[in-house]
Amino acid sequence: MSDIRNEDLFEVARQFIPGGVNSPVRAFGSVGGTPRFIQSASGCRITDAEGSEYIDFVGSWGPMILGHSHPGILEAITQALQDGTSFGAPTQRENQLASLIVQMMPGVEMVRLTSSGTEATMSALRLARGITERDLCIKFEGCYHGHADSFLVAAGSGAATHGHPSSPGVPSATADLTCVVPYNDLESVTDLMREKGDQVAAIIVEPIAGNMGCVLPAAGFLEGLRELCTQHGAMLIFDEVMTGFRVHPGGAQGLLGIGPDLTTLGKIVGGGMPMGVVCGPRSAMEQFSPIGPIYQAGTLSGNPLSVAAGIALLTELNNSSEEIYRDLEAKGQRLEAGWKQALEGHGITHCWNRVGSMFGLFFTEGPVTNFAQAATSDQELFRRFFHGLLREGVAIAPSPFEAGFLSMAHSDADIDHSIVAIEALSL
Repeated sequence: MSDIRNEDLFEVARQFIPGGVNSPVRAFGSVGGTPRFIQSASGCRITDAEGSEYIDFVGSWGPMILGHSHPGILEAITQALQDGTSFGAPTQRENQLASLIVQMMPGVEMVRLTSSGTEATMSALRLARGITERDLCIKFEGCYHGHADSFLVAAGSGAATHGHPSSPGVPSATADLTCVVPYNDLESVTDLMREKGDQVAAIIVEPIAGNMGCVLPAAGFLEGLRELCTQHGAMLIFDEVMTGFRVHPGGAQGLLGIGPDLTTLGKIVGGGMPMGVVCGPRSAMEQFSPIGPIYQAGTLSGNPLSVAAGIALLTELNNSSEEIYRDLEAKGQRLEAGWKQALEGHGITHCWNRVGSMFGLFFTEGPVTNFAQAATSDQELFRRFFHGLLREGVAIAPSPFEAGFLSMAHSDADIDHSIVAIEALSL
C-alpha cells in the first residue's frame, strides 16, 4: 500500500482546481466521500493512488470497449509519438481515421474531427442552423450534449416549452432558442413542431440515452422524430458520443436502422483519448468552412496521438465486429442476470435497462423511459450501493444518472466477483 492518501490528494486539488476536479461528476457530489485518484489502469481494472484496485464498470465513461491499456492501442500511440505530438496541420492518419468512420457508420460520407464531444455537438447545431437558416432547436430532458450554452438548458413547466438556463453564464436569450421536451414523448414533439416547425433548425437526441442512466427509445419514437424532421425541413442530429461503436459497429443508428441527418461521436473514436466528430452526408458536411460558409475550426483537431489510437480501436472493432459484439452481449446478459438476482436477494426494488454492454440500474420500480421516471430512483440507496461496491473492489459511476459499461477485458470471473460483491453488501 502507498503512503499517499486520496483524501490528501483531494485536499491539495481543492487548493488549485475548482472543487478539486476538472469535471464536476468526479467530485462525488451525488454520493459523498472522497474521489479516488487513479494512478493506473489495465484491462478492466483501475488502481488508485493508495494502491487499491477496482473492477471498473465506468471505462472512462464508455470508450474503453477493449479495456484499459489495450496493447494495440498503446503500440499505435507509441509509434505516433515518435513522429511528434502535435502539428496543427493535416496528416495522413486523419484520412485513414475518416475513411474508417465512413466505412462503419451508415449514411456517413464525410467527417470533421474535433477535440471533444462538446465541440462536436456545438458544431453540428451550428451546421444545422446554417443549412436551414433557422434558429430554434429541440432537445430532450435528461439528454446531455456537452456544456455549450445551447445545451445547458433545463425543462420549463410545460410538456414542451422553451427552456431556461440551467447554469449561470448561459444567457436567457440563448436558452430561449432551445425547446426542451420529455424523452420518448413523441406527442409533445409533434405538437411543438406543428406550432413552431418552420422555425426549428434541428432536433438533437441521444438515440439511446446515457446521461439519465441507460434509457432506451420507445417503439416508434425515433422513427417519429425522423418523420417530423423530414416533414418540417428540420435536421435530425443523433448524439452518439456514448453509443457510437459501443452498442453496434454502426452505432445506435446501425442497430436501430434509423438515419439521422448529422451524427456526433466522441472519445471512443480517439481510442479513449480526447476526440470528437461531426459526420454526415457530403451535401451537409461541405457547408463547413473552408469550402462552405459555416465556420468551424480547431487548432488541435485531429491530434496525431488521438487519431492513431482511434485507428487502432476502430480497426479492431471493424475487423472482429461479429465476435466482439457477440461477446459483449453475452457479458451484458451475465451481468444483468447476476446483478438482478443479487439485488432481489436483498429484497430491493430496482429496474434494469441494457443495450449490449451499456447498462443502467435504477432503484425504482420502473419502467424508466424518461428523466422524470429516472429521478424517482432512491438516491440514498444508490449512495450506499456505490460506496459498498467500492469497499468490495468494484467501481461504478459516482452518480445514479450515468450509464455503466462493460469491456472485452471483463472476464466471467470479474463479472461474478461483482455479483458476489452485491450479495455481500449491507443495504
